[in-house]
Amino acid sequence: MRGTALAAVTMAGALVLAGCAKDSGAGNNNNASTGDQSASCVTAPKPPAAAAASSSTAQTEKVDGSKLKVALAFDVGGRGDASFNDSAAAGTDKAKAELGVTAVSESTAATSEDEAAKSQRLDQLASQGFSPIIAVGFAYAKAVGAIAPKYPNIQFAIVDDDSVKAPNVTPLVFAEEQGSFLAGVAAAYKSKKCHVGFVGGVNTPLIQKFEAGFLQGVKAASSKAVIEDEYLTPAGDFSGFQDPAKGNVKAAAQISKGADVVYHAAGASGKGVFEAAKTGNALAIGVDSDQYNQKTVEASKDVIITSMLKRVDVAVFDYLRALAKGDLTSLPKRFDLKVDGVGYATSGGKIDDIKDVLDGYKAQIVSGAITVSDKPQK
Repeated sequence: MRGTALAAVTMAGALVLAGCAKDSGAGNNNNASTGDQSASCVTAPKPPAAAAASSSTAQTEKVDGSKLKVALAFDVGGRGDASFNDSAAAGTDKAKAELGVTAVSESTAATSEDEAAKSQRLDQLASQGFSPIIAVGFAYAKAVGAIAPKYPNIQFAIVDDDSVKAPNVTPLVFAEEQGSFLAGVAAAYKSKKCHVGFVGGVNTPLIQKFEAGFLQGVKAASSKAVIEDEYLTPAGDFSGFQDPAKGNVKAAAQISKGADVVYHAAGASGKGVFEAAKTGNALAIGVDSDQYNQKTVEASKDVIITSMLKRVDVAVFDYLRALAKGDLTSLPKRFDLKVDGVGYATSGGKIDDIKDVLDGYKAQIVSGAITVSDKPQK
């Protein structure tokens, strides 16, 4: 298990540590006592305040998407996973409401599904005339690469992969490491024990981006916290995204070692992480969607302090809108903090006292003052 020194927690006032003034706000109930062990955890100076955000121009132009015949090919877990797939579904739901999309098909990959099954699913959808076909997840990369060239007049999009180079394939990719950096800062500030954890679903380059950002964010806030850092399954075994029991066991083990804030990037397995946090009197950070508000994890919502928002919903909706307009060039190359393609949730008010800190770090990332690595630095 990797234990890495790092930092943690908010304080109820200004405290000078190692020559740096730390003020995480008086409203933090988690770390209000000046005698708390965590009072010496946050070692980095508070970042400069973020400049006031300029109001963005709303997309007011009416776009008619009624002619689109949309197919969503979900990754394992499908709609209802309280995470990645639900976010993609939300983007299509918004397209129904705002663009007039009416024809939508949804299908879900089975656990440990082979490439032939994925290709068959996409082939069937294309033969039925669906366009666009949105493949939700990098696991579809080979299938999209095989099927898209057979149907040059059908539009495809793939979430989390930009390896397929075809004129009718649009990649929808994100800066997961940037949003996860902010999750790491939040974990450091909210931990009472200077001890936090990361639970990844499957050990792949994509999930390593979440891990990398989280590790860097915790270290940016402190040099003293310890990090537990583990995956549920190795690369190739995608059951790690749909095994709440395994997520529970792994998170419970981290909590037993002392971690009191655990961040997961494990899809539907995150439900087990939340349950372990609740049982173990710890806190948790969700992923992809605002998990505090999701029905499938409602029983554990009181321990969810924030979620790293990966706005698959924004990417899917913007893609459908651009396609309906006939202008895919308007899409960003990568959905990052600058375009609010990633971010953090504030539901429940549990990080209100450190929002200025998170926004300060966000501003530094957007400006380029901080570069977040997409490779874990142990």
